[in-house]
This record gives sequence, C-alpha cells and structure tokens, in this order.
Amino acid sequence: MPGFEYDRTITLSTPVGDLDESIAWFRDILGFEEIFKVPEAGWGEVSTSADGVSIGLDAGETAEGRGTTPVFGVVDIDAARSELEAKGVRFEGPTIELPGMVKLATFFDPYGNRFMFAQSLAGG
Repeated sequence: MPGFEYDRTITLSTPVGDLDESIAWFRDILGFEEIFKVPEAGWGEVSTSADGVSIGLDAGETAEGRGTTPVFGVVDIDAARSELEAKGVRFEGPTIELPGMVKLATFFDPYGNRFMFAQSLAGG
C-alpha cells in the first residue's frame, strides 16, 4: 500500500492536433461529453463511460513519438512524488503547477513508459 492517497480518478492524456476538432470527434463518434476546455492551456477533457475515467486532449504536445499517458489523480502530489523518488522512480523535471488548476508530475516505469500524477487545485 502506498503512503499517499489516490483521488479515484484517471485521465488518459492524449496528444491532439486540434482541440475543437478532437472534442467534436469524441462527442460525435463515441458519444462522450465535454467536461471542460481551456484553450489558453491547449487542454480539454471529455467523459468516458467509466466512472472516474476521462480523456484529456493535449493540443500543446505533438503526437509524434508519444502515445497516451495515464494520469493518476492524487490528493497530495508532493507526498506521492517523494515516495516514488525514494523508490528510485525517475521523474521528468520538476512538478509543474498551473495556478488554480492543477499540479502535474511526469514519471517513467522501468521500460520508459510515461505516467503522470495530477493534483487538482480547483475548488475545495
């Protein structure tokens, strides 16, 4: 059992070329609903049929050489990161904060696959 707490959400972060076009595709083809869109951050999210699972659409990244990144919601990202670092897990740079929105930390499994922790800073 980890010493930190998950918030019971998973976002599958996917690189896209056009945010609006991607939201429309997930809506019209798969029947998913837009949860929110932040054009200035190049980010949007759509629902899925699974509770606590969403698809994050990342227009700030290119799809070339990178696939979907599972993003695990955590209550305290600093505690989660510290615990994994103590176990020798490699992180990509410092934790990033988008004020009032989210803190993000990208890490890798032993095979170089990307994963990410996210701590919501919105609301209470």
